[in-house]
Amino acid sequence: MKHIKNTLYILTPETYLCLQNENILVKVGGEEKVRVPALGLEAVYCFGNVTVSTPLIAFCGERGISLCFFSEHGRFYGRIQGPVHGNVLLRRMQYSAMEDPMCRTRLAKNILLGKLTASKTFLQRMRREHLNCADAADIAIQRITEISASAREAFTVDSLRGLEGAAASAYFGVMPALIGSSELSFSGRNRRPPEDPVNALLSFLYTLLKNDVQSALEGVGLDPAVGFLHALRPGRPALALDLMEEMRAPLCDRMAIALINRGQINLKDFTQTTAPVYLNENGRKTVISAWQQRKQETIRHPFLEETIPIGLIAHTQAMLFARVIRGELDEYPPFFWR
Repeated sequence: MKHIKNTLYILTPETYLCLQNENILVKVGGEEKVRVPALGLEAVYCFGNVTVSTPLIAFCGERGISLCFFSEHGRFYGRIQGPVHGNVLLRRMQYSAMEDPMCRTRLAKNILLGKLTASKTFLQRMRREHLNCADAADIAIQRITEISASAREAFTVDSLRGLEGAAASAYFGVMPALIGSSELSFSGRNRRPPEDPVNALLSFLYTLLKNDVQSALEGVGLDPAVGFLHALRPGRPALALDLMEEMRAPLCDRMAIALINRGQINLKDFTQTTAPVYLNENGRKTVISAWQQRKQETIRHPFLEETIPIGLIAHTQAMLFARVIRGELDEYPPFFWR
């Protein structure tokens, strides 16, 4: 079983990263702040104005450590990755599966059903923890149950996308009742840019999850750009967006609600309260700390029947998807959260 590795997050502006004896030196204003052993690192996430030396870029490429760059507000810029992992035969089978309408629809259906199941499980948990949302949650759960039945009978990817949109509308309709904060309200999902603090928090968490899933796909040799449910677009990691769907609610949405309701995130953690709204440096530090702690927790994988760190779910699902593409499994088994 793959071991979970660490991610180094650089949040301080004007930081310079360089290499010394297989250690990453973090300097601010020419002063060394910390040195981090490269051994055990999976990725380095750089937010804002961060400079990386060429020797360090070469070293990370050779060691399979991805360098990811974001704006100071968490908008993804790009990533530097070393040589492609895996073999060309797996990717050729992936492209063939995507071009086969029946195969593509079957895989997209399994992905969507995984997301719908995760959404229902999340709402059922929230219904028990937030009695004030019981009626709204019951309505949404019933609606998602109906959509799941329709999805099982769907014959095209386009129809599955329409059902996904309807389910998202029902799901996010419950979110306002789950947020107990009087200063952080939520009226619906929006992005590009986020129009309120809650959407800014959700977008940041989704970005972290997307990059974890993309790294997992590259690690098993799949092409993250070739998805089955999400439409293909230049520069879009469609398969990463596909596989993260079943993880959004239990990992990102649950964390967002918990951080707000526990008072760990409040208005002072955002740049402003009107669009565009982003987490500030302190807010990002709080979220990343909670994110890393959550990834260290363990959970029983329902298909593999093994106890694994939550941070390895993306890897195990990527591995299972690769087995489906190779024909070793008949159906893709989404991660069913309990």
